[in-house]
Amino acid sequence: ERPIVLLQKRVDHNLAENIAPDNRYFGVMLPYTPLHYLLLQDAFNVLVMTSANLSDEPIAFEDHEACRRLNTIADAFLVHSRRIHTRTDDSIARVMADRPLLLRRSRGFVPRGIALPREAPSILAVGAELKNTLCLTRGERAFLSQHVGDLKNLDVYESFKQTIAHLQSILEVQPEKIAHDLHPDYYSTRYALEESGLEPVTVQHHHAHLASCLAEHGVEEPAIGIIFDGTGYGDDGNVWGGEFLVGDLSRYERIGHFRYQPMPGGDLAIKEPWRMALSYLLSTYGEIPDGVNAFEGIPDNELRLVAQATLKGINAPLTSSCGRLFDAVAALLGLRQKVSFEGQAAMQLEMISDPFQSKPYPHLLSDDEERLIFDPLLMIDAIVKDCSEGRPVAEIGGRFHVSLAMMIEEVCFQVRGKTGLAKVVLSGGVFQNCLLTELAVTRLERSGFQILTHSLVPPNDGGIALGQAAVAVR
Repeated sequence: ERPIVLLQKRVDHNLAENIAPDNRYFGVMLPYTPLHYLLLQDAFNVLVMTSANLSDEPIAFEDHEACRRLNTIADAFLVHSRRIHTRTDDSIARVMADRPLLLRRSRGFVPRGIALPREAPSILAVGAELKNTLCLTRGERAFLSQHVGDLKNLDVYESFKQTIAHLQSILEVQPEKIAHDLHPDYYSTRYALEESGLEPVTVQHHHAHLASCLAEHGVEEPAIGIIFDGTGYGDDGNVWGGEFLVGDLSRYERIGHFRYQPMPGGDLAIKEPWRMALSYLLSTYGEIPDGVNAFEGIPDNELRLVAQATLKGINAPLTSSCGRLFDAVAALLGLRQKVSFEGQAAMQLEMISDPFQSKPYPHLLSDDEERLIFDPLLMIDAIVKDCSEGRPVAEIGGRFHVSLAMMIEEVCFQVRGKTGLAKVVLSGGVFQNCLLTELAVTRLERSGFQILTHSLVPPNDGGIALGQAAVAVR
């Protein structure tokens, strides 16, 4: 398998600063081809590697393609007469609670099958828009594809269609149904509805996260689902991402969620975390309080216009996303106003956080008789005050993580009291965060819950296709 494994940098490391900047971890992999061994045989003890693609583009795997696309970043090319036939990224893993956690399931792990609870007609599941993978079922097993990537790129979308054909060819299966995300504008959804010619099955994004974890554990009975990620299209048309569910492979109920929060500029708020910081400040205070340093370098005119539009609900769709709360806190702490890749601000917040903090921030968990609502505005107020008093960012970040873990425990307590359920699924991209996951697992296990986390597929959108297939099989 030999995935890239994220290992913690030593304090006295002599790595160049531009190797995994702003990160306590860096990726390490062992040689996995004869060519690697030849490269390391004499001149080199270690090599610094990067993937053969530009940002957001698919991996180049043919010689002529590499020479054309990578000539601006590579000084030389090593070619061979033995062709590479299939585009495959490296798998990525990290260790959490002494167990491997896959962040990307690709080379070395595919197309290894995963057992399904029951046999059914063949299903093709086309995954999500980001971190796309595919899943094809045959009998009682589900076969996930290698990592495809982000489908908004035309070349990646072409690779997506090639991967479908490749998977059907090697498994010798023609699917009868196609499972897809609820989002009407995902390229994977459009393929399912407009190009596949198969009977479609629609699966809500966060139900798919829940189902993927249940499926990999072979669990068919209902469980509590704590599903935290950056974005997913909800049944009400809003952007979900901080979800408390009860469900199984067949159905789910949304029993609670994070407070709905405006996203200033829509998708632009994902790339510019300062916008979510602004949104939470406006919801907390109605204005930007004195002493907040989250907007240095942002032109005053832009800040004023975005604030006015947000207060009026103009170009500010509502989200319940936990990922966007991470973005807001990262910006408030001065860590990052803009990101160059998905999840960068949240990753940096995890990296700087003190794991030994134990005191949570105040927060509100209300029950409006229909749903549990987590309201973080008290937490935002406390964080702003700590920032203005000059408290260390590591302390604030640590307390933020502790607060979320405590809130998860409170939610599960209340749901268990109403339903009797004691199994808890932790899924979604936020649970790539080992600090939050370990804090939550420790609390939940101490309170008598049985915790299901991912190990066979990623908790992020790379595992969505398995969940879609598991739901469609039912």
